[in-house]
Amino acid sequence: MKIASFNINGIKARLPRLKEWLAETRPTVACLQEVKSQDENFPVSEFEELGYQAIWHGQKSFNGVAILADGTAPVEAKRGLGINGPKEGEGEQARYLEADVNGVRVCNLYLPNGNPHPGPKFDYKIAWMKLLRERLQELWAQEIPTVVLGDFNVIPHDNDVWAVKAMQNDALMQPESRDAYFRLLDDGWTDALRTLNPRGGVWTYWDYQAGAWQRDHGFRIDHILLSPECADRLVAAGVDKDHRGREKASDHAPVWVELRD
Repeated sequence: MKIASFNINGIKARLPRLKEWLAETRPTVACLQEVKSQDENFPVSEFEELGYQAIWHGQKSFNGVAILADGTAPVEAKRGLGINGPKEGEGEQARYLEADVNGVRVCNLYLPNGNPHPGPKFDYKIAWMKLLRERLQELWAQEIPTVVLGDFNVIPHDNDVWAVKAMQNDALMQPESRDAYFRLLDDGWTDALRTLNPRGGVWTYWDYQAGAWQRDHGFRIDHILLSPECADRLVAAGVDKDHRGREKASDHAPVWVELRD
């Protein structure tokens, strides 16, 4: 069973690249972030033509998450974590979607960026991570085979970035961000990419600016966490890096994990 995550950075703009990736790699489950589409505009028919069924949680112009499943319907289990955005009266942002697919609970997330730091957006990021941990503790207690994946907007280790100095003041690398991430791991979740690449140097994001892709100035912010029931089934994990270099690509590359049936 192959479960993948792809921050698509606008589903309308990247639809050809997204369909290309699905056709070439054929994940069993594909979790999308930064869909940037209202619910009524989500191009579900485009994926049905490829044999995928979908659920989605959209928002105009920003955020948005979706779960696609090959040949089966994802069964929604939870939508949102119940936290309002940092702006007064904003309501909840479309950042979290949970579904059951083939006996596995899939938790798809787009964690807040948190910049500028310090400030209300960073406070929102940390509060959001606290609620995420509480939700994952609930799933842990139920012993549900679970995969948690998406754009975490956290660079966990110094060897997860091309240059520490370049990102040292960014919200993605602040001690509070890292601490909240490590608390998840301390609860018993397995970072699949880190487990198979302990020396680091594996990037999932390259900015559009300053020739970051051409210089390989990237970092790892897209993660896949496994519950013990899934960690025992871990076969492989990786990054589809070449898709970042294609025409009109997202600034993220897809990440994936393969679990033994």
